[in-house]
Amino acid sequence: MNLRSFPAARPEFVYTVSRLNREARITLSGHFGTVWVEGEVSNVAAPASGHLYFTLKDAEAQVRCAMFRGSGRLLGFKPANGDHVLARAQVGLYEPRGDYQLIVDLLEEAGDGALQRAFEALKKRLDAEGLFDPARKKPIPRFPACIGVITSPTGAAIRDILTVLARRYPAATVIVFPATVQGSEAPAELVRALQRADASGWCDVLLLARGGGSLEDLWAFNDESLARAIVACRTPVVTGIGHEVDFTIADFAADLRAPTPSAAAESVTPDRIDLANRLQRLASQLRRSFRGRLERVQQRLDFVERRLLQSHPRQRLERQAQRLAELRHRLARNAAVRFNLQRQRLQGMALRLVRHDPDQRVKRLAEKLGTLDSRLRRSASLLLERRSERLGTLGQRLDTVSPLATLARGYSIALRAADNTVVHSWEDIQPGEILYTRLAEGSLLSRVEKAEPGGLPVFPGQSRRGR
Repeated sequence: MNLRSFPAARPEFVYTVSRLNREARITLSGHFGTVWVEGEVSNVAAPASGHLYFTLKDAEAQVRCAMFRGSGRLLGFKPANGDHVLARAQVGLYEPRGDYQLIVDLLEEAGDGALQRAFEALKKRLDAEGLFDPARKKPIPRFPACIGVITSPTGAAIRDILTVLARRYPAATVIVFPATVQGSEAPAELVRALQRADASGWCDVLLLARGGGSLEDLWAFNDESLARAIVACRTPVVTGIGHEVDFTIADFAADLRAPTPSAAAESVTPDRIDLANRLQRLASQLRRSFRGRLERVQQRLDFVERRLLQSHPRQRLERQAQRLAELRHRLARNAAVRFNLQRQRLQGMALRLVRHDPDQRVKRLAEKLGTLDSRLRRSASLLLERRSERLGTLGQRLDTVSPLATLARGYSIALRAADNTVVHSWEDIQPGEILYTRLAEGSLLSRVEKAEPGGLPVFPGQSRRGR
């Protein structure tokens, strides 16, 4: 039997290839819109046109990709075969060949790109809550007696920190609170170590540190629970994570951020050389203060000396001037001896501080300096009081031989009224002259009736016995 095939009925509508590809492209683009696709780059081609062609693949499939020149200019890296990337693209179809493809407009390295977006989102949210507000940050103590370090006990960061602390401030006690600084378990360990260090109450400041690494290596320090634990700490927290260009969420939450672990150790400790220089400056101020006090005492002595020269007899004044000169010389000599002793003691303290520089010794030396200053002030004050009492005694003794004291005992001084000269003898006066007589209290004005040698005259009506 001979079989014949009959043609099927002709359909009412038949697609052309170009129309089919065009509508397939429109359908794909409209259905998917913009998508993010993650995969491994292969078959990279960069022709002279500036466009970039490559394939994205995973273990089970692959898709062709095209990135046109305008989008390619914004790339921050040069894709290479084997790179793991994250692409933002439109799903399309290349009509002339009917090839399904992705039109990429943004390309990122997958690991860092995803992590960076998560970092920015967390940073923005915590900042909005006020966790990074500078007003809530605690001040860093200037002279910490105990420093807590939260880091890996086997990493390079702890060695750098201990080296810096030993060089700059060996007086401080250092306590290491060990924790893993990388991996999935690291955030929880860091939080526990931080809380343990804060709850102990031993430390004046805490260092949260880690050496350098990639964004993934430092990701444990971008954990939200760690940031909140830092903010909740009563003890000031200083971070030194990675290198200067690395920033983590922990850095923003901390009370102070240092660019490296070594810089963090430097930021919480004073330099012992600076402390020694400061002690020398204080010693210089003490010397200047002592010299000023000594000059004031000498000026006072000079003033007293001038007053004595103006108001006392010459011989006694000369003896007192010699005595004052001797006292001033002894005072200057004693002061110089005391000053040299104090200077030598201060120099010895400064040398011992440079060699050892413990915090407690610095405090004791400062207290001793205060005691020496008080003793020096009391000694100078006592010496001045003794000299003042001596001068007062000498003044009283001078008053006892003063002419005024003689008048007080009943004597008087006769002065010629004409020229105000003292009358020493009866030959110095003539009858009829006017005399001015100075008494202990008041004065007399009289006329001379008679002047003769010898004792008191006998006036009419008065016997010598009656005198």
